[in-house]
Amino acid sequence: MKLCTFSQDPSPHVGLVWDETWLVDLQRAAPHLPLSMLEMLQDWDASLEQLRALHTHLLTQPFEQIKPLLLAISEVRLLPPVLAPSKIICAGLNYYDHCREQNVKIPERLILFTKHPSALAGAGTAITWPAGLTEQVDYEAELALVIGRRVRDLTPETALSAVAGYTILNDVSARDLQFAEKQWVRAKSLDSFCPMGPWLVTPDEVGDPNALKIGCRLNGQVMQDSNTSEMIFKVANVLAIASAGATLLPGDVISTGTPDGVGVFRKPPVFLKPGDQIEIEIEKIGTLSNPVAA
Repeated sequence: MKLCTFSQDPSPHVGLVWDETWLVDLQRAAPHLPLSMLEMLQDWDASLEQLRALHTHLLTQPFEQIKPLLLAISEVRLLPPVLAPSKIICAGLNYYDHCREQNVKIPERLILFTKHPSALAGAGTAITWPAGLTEQVDYEAELALVIGRRVRDLTPETALSAVAGYTILNDVSARDLQFAEKQWVRAKSLDSFCPMGPWLVTPDEVGDPNALKIGCRLNGQVMQDSNTSEMIFKVANVLAIASAGATLLPGDVISTGTPDGVGVFRKPPVFLKPGDQIEIEIEKIGTLSNPVAA
């Protein structure tokens, strides 16, 4: 299943994505379910059971019968699948090809950093920044996962059982701030610097998270073209390391790093500018598209 958070009126709703063209407004179709994705994740096993029952039922109905429950995705605003995670944890230098493009040594230990949740933006929301603050805004295509239960000290063998679903994250980065300040958090946490979406895809639809095509297009030109098999620390290992001695809560987001092709290491470098359109596509999940504000 694919689940999204959207707004058509001032309040956010959770939707069940239908053929990536329509969505079922769960507030209308299943008013007994929690109203937000985060509330669903607080009791994910029970929510998932009810969602699967609803999905199975709808699949047996003719389209004309369920049409009153549907909204066109083109007519709603997609928000980040989870609006207020307690944490966004990201992996750095976690693709072999990304290390090769920088000519740096393969790390022996996983590098983790955080992005502020206030940086979140949904699909279609403009990436923007204050004039004069940065002149080197870069993109990073990343596979992210959302935690579905309270966990700590996971092992690689058990880690994936904690995943409620997968989504796409653009780890937008102000490279001049990042390199000048010798740390990553502020440069990657400006408002709108964490586009995420367009929806959350349950693990049964994704399968092996380390066997997915991942890529990025800037104004239609391919900039990143790789596979999640290039990860140095696989998804289960990233999750196990992130949970070591640190409690992860339902709704927390873990992003797993980016492959080669980012703008700063191109010759000449390529940075985002007003009027650009950036698209990240991951196999079995979809496409996250965001404009850059003019």
